[in-house]
Amino acid sequence: MTILRAMKRKRIRPVCIVAALGLAACGDASTQIKSPNDKDTKTMTTTMITNRTAQKQQVHDLLKAIETGATDPVAVINPSKYIQHNLGAKDGLAGFGELLAQLPKGSARVNTVRVYQDGDFVFAHTYYNFFGPKIGFDIFRFENGKIVEHWDNLQEKPTTPNPSGHTMTDGPTVAQDLDRTDANKTLVRSFVDDILVNGRMEKLADYFDGDKYTQHNPQIADGLSGLGAALKAMAENGITMKYDRIHRVLGEGHFVAVVSEGTFAGKPTSFYDQFRVENGKIAEHWDTIETIPPKDQWKNNNGKF
Repeated sequence: MTILRAMKRKRIRPVCIVAALGLAACGDASTQIKSPNDKDTKTMTTTMITNRTAQKQQVHDLLKAIETGATDPVAVINPSKYIQHNLGAKDGLAGFGELLAQLPKGSARVNTVRVYQDGDFVFAHTYYNFFGPKIGFDIFRFENGKIVEHWDNLQEKPTTPNPSGHTMTDGPTVAQDLDRTDANKTLVRSFVDDILVNGRMEKLADYFDGDKYTQHNPQIADGLSGLGAALKAMAENGITMKYDRIHRVLGEGHFVAVVSEGTFAGKPTSFYDQFRVENGKIAEHWDTIETIPPKDQWKNNNGKF
């Protein structure tokens, strides 16, 4: 939570996509389905599993293409419908290509650390180095097997770990507790609404297991004690931060991401917060915070959210 700071088409083989993402044992996707007797149900379930893992891999490959210059992964973008919410890029596939063309050849580095999926949305957490090192969250929306919409949030990567020795991307990478996805999303949404949007600080401790809380925000130490110290320092320096609205909550297993809008130091701001939930409590947090530029600087009219 960012208050925790202030607070040509490529054929994908589902077998090794699953293994590469650490989601299941390597094998034909159909072997992962347990005992549905109806043939049509089994076929449908196989397709669902294959599509979900393929879409994660397609997003991974698309982001890596920023570094490698590979053209095949770009085929996953719908050329006739690509809604861009990065306000520094023009709309459509041409805008995506124009943005990449600005990079000096061979200069970019991309390492996607986490990829998970919630329905038609794939969410990625990535270390970038283009025009300087950055940490980014990207959200892609699929429609009929193609990417048709993109959102992101970027923050400059700090030169040192945070007070507890954590970076902005280290920690667990594979989604666990998949049967708890909906419950975890509900918990995290309630937390953001209670604490970050509405300031019901009397409920804060209810969301945590004592002081057991791993923090990846560059400025804040682990635990609620670390959060308290950071909030005190902010107040002493006259730094204000406000969450006004939750735009989206996405999750898979124990990972939940929340996209919110508000202000930081008086400037319109986009907050992307990713949480890990453990036994019904918030256990870990990663985030990025990005100032929203004035509208006259936007290169598309789709808005940040």
